[in-house]
Amino acid sequence: MLQVRRGRQVLLGFFAATALWWSAQAAAQPPASPETPPPPTILPPVLVTAPPLYSSSSEQLIPGKDFEIRPQGRPADVLRLVPGLIISQHQGGGKAEQYLIRGFDADHGTDIALFVDGIPVNMRSHAHGQGYADLHFLIPETVRTVDVLKGPYFPEYGDFATAAVLDFLTRDTVEENTLQIAGGSFNTQRYLALFSPTRDSLKTLVALEGYHSDGPFKSPNRYWRFNIFGKATATLAEDMKLSLSASHYRAEWHGSGEIPLRAVQETLINRWGSIDPTEGGITQRTNLNAQFEWAPRPDHRLTVQTYGTYYALENFNDFTLFLNDPGLGDQITQRDRRFLAGLDARYEIKSRPLGVDVTTTAGFQYRIDTPHVVLARSVRRRQIEVTQDVDIVEQSYSPFVKLDILPFEKVRLVAGARGDVFNYRVHENVNTTGGDLNGQVTRARPNVKANLTLGPWAATEFFANFGTGFHSNDARAVIADPKLDALPTATGYEFGFKSRILPRTEIFATYWFLHMASELVFVGDEGTTEALGPSRREGIEFGAKVQLLDWLTFTGNFTYTTRAELTDTGGAIPLAPIWTARADLTARLPWGLSSNLEMRYLGDRPANEDRTAVAKGYTQYNFTTRYRHRNFEAFLSVENLLDTRWRESQFSFTSRLPGEPAGGVADIHFTPGTPRSFLGGITVHF
Repeated sequence: MLQVRRGRQVLLGFFAATALWWSAQAAAQPPASPETPPPPTILPPVLVTAPPLYSSSSEQLIPGKDFEIRPQGRPADVLRLVPGLIISQHQGGGKAEQYLIRGFDADHGTDIALFVDGIPVNMRSHAHGQGYADLHFLIPETVRTVDVLKGPYFPEYGDFATAAVLDFLTRDTVEENTLQIAGGSFNTQRYLALFSPTRDSLKTLVALEGYHSDGPFKSPNRYWRFNIFGKATATLAEDMKLSLSASHYRAEWHGSGEIPLRAVQETLINRWGSIDPTEGGITQRTNLNAQFEWAPRPDHRLTVQTYGTYYALENFNDFTLFLNDPGLGDQITQRDRRFLAGLDARYEIKSRPLGVDVTTTAGFQYRIDTPHVVLARSVRRRQIEVTQDVDIVEQSYSPFVKLDILPFEKVRLVAGARGDVFNYRVHENVNTTGGDLNGQVTRARPNVKANLTLGPWAATEFFANFGTGFHSNDARAVIADPKLDALPTATGYEFGFKSRILPRTEIFATYWFLHMASELVFVGDEGTTEALGPSRREGIEFGAKVQLLDWLTFTGNFTYTTRAELTDTGGAIPLAPIWTARADLTARLPWGLSSNLEMRYLGDRPANEDRTAVAKGYTQYNFTTRYRHRNFEAFLSVENLLDTRWRESQFSFTSRLPGEPAGGVADIHFTPGTPRSFLGGITVHF
């Protein structure tokens, strides 16, 4: 404290001496002639920050510094910071992850909406499953913030935004150019380059990533991916900004599949073995994005975004092994190639009618998907029979309005409504799954949203939320069954609080409830639908962030889903998470050392509707440390610190091994979690 006071005295003395010297110089010089006016004074820019305005107790804004310490280079590492969100990979690293959250096994994205700079990640009417959301085209080091919104309460979001919305915003620049090389267990390699050629009125960012890993499996994954991302942001005028970005992603992999538990118990294979080692796939995605912002008046703002995507996937899976074809096996091929494009336009007006602060936003969203989907039987990746070949055009039109009102001091109401109109058109080239898939259907639905914030009182805010939402169903299912609810309703409620009443501590608590009108699921592996009926879910969430010391931070949360069941039968929703928890300690020492110790927990949960099969939970610890000296940085990461034997993904279904009865055996099928592994590397900043 004494040093701070002395520092202030030195600064004050310096400024006073400078002012006296300047005054003396000005008095000693003759006045300037009127023909030569003094140059204008240019003030340095001043950065003003304010805490974010939250609309719900479960809403979070995750800054980049919260995950910059993690060197693995996987988007999943960012997602794991979301309370209650469990990420699982079950095919060699190349497929989209499996998402578990709020009583949902959201598969690859059915009930969780993901966006990157406004570009939707989820794929409609996808070959592998509705809502398929492969996030591997995102380079984590380019992410500035992640906005986490749970529940169907926000007018800006429609399709798939039932359990949660995750909105990734990328950086405009990096403060330092960066080159990084890393390597570790299982022949894992990662190469990263980040550059910002310009950082002034024109801000630019270029990022390149190469990644390879064989994984711990007997049949190596041989997983590799390549990413390139470029972004330019220009200030065209004081009230006008334009941002352009482009990215390209490509990956190939082999997978050992979900292996039957009985095959390991009977020592037919070990936990790193496989029944069909030719599973895997190849995928690519190219994105173009343009965002324009203009403030024609100080209280008006126009935002227009257009985007386009080319996407392709060829995926090979073998779930049931020899159940359907005892001779050749049950491997299937899923191919999806599409163009995806869209528009998102919003106009915002701030006004004060009757002295009340009101922000009104009117918007319109349009999206078109044109997938060509092929399902086929294959043997060792060689196609032997096409079972479905369809062309789909799926379009949606979505106007919405949002009101952000401050009627009284410490009372804020955010309410809105949106309409969604979907047009499905399907043309079948080949179909052996039964039913007529030729046709065109239009479906529409309204949704309402309301979010109430009270406070703060004693550094505490209280929240109440209500909203209706939906997830769209696959176009093939909608055409095949005219009675199908194409856009089933999700109705959600939420109550909770956020508080800073304790010194150096942030806490939140939430109770939530969600009712789904239909758990109808499209089974992409067979090209058919499975109706599970209506469902209900409810639970609680709690989290805290404590600044233990200036250099030491604790973050922890747990979630408990008290109910996740089918309404009509009371049956369990398979694989729905019940207990989850996460905690970490992060140390950031002033002399360049940063370290993080993390614990993740997922409890046991039912693997089937009648609760006779159990998906085993796990507890895992991870450790990361970084040290920086001037422009050089070294890091080391240890995953699964205690070498826990765990299952990353699990499913309950019937399969058949050679020699087993014709009807197969119902069993748990799982992908083993990675054993203790190491990754180390060096980084150069310039």
